[in-house]
Amino acid sequence: MADQIQDSVNSLLSEFSTRLNEIEEKQRLLRDRALLIGENLISTKEEFDNENFEIKKTISALESEIKELKQMQQRIINELSNVARKSELDILKRQFQLFQPLEFARMKDVEKMINNKLKIK
Repeated sequence: MADQIQDSVNSLLSEFSTRLNEIEEKQRLLRDRALLIGENLISTKEEFDNENFEIKKTISALESEIKELKQMQQRIINELSNVARKSELDILKRQFQLFQPLEFARMKDVEKMINNKLKIK
């Protein structure tokens, strides 16, 4: 009977030892998984931080470009009042064609032409 009790105690201890080893292995796996998850979390956070930084930099560049475009647009709007319209240019063109200053002769030029003609004859 003592052997039987000894065997049963040994089998209980053996089963306890086996279960303890299984629990320790599960704990080790959980610890490794937790470390791996932590490392993944850190690397993911770093990637998001880098992407966030790049996005902020891009947004800042776009904001400055938009500001420059608005300033340029404002300058163009301010200069539009100084630009002649096509209708105004057409009016000036018609007046110039009516006037044709190149066909007018100065008195000196007319006298010169008359003197040249008289010398020839």
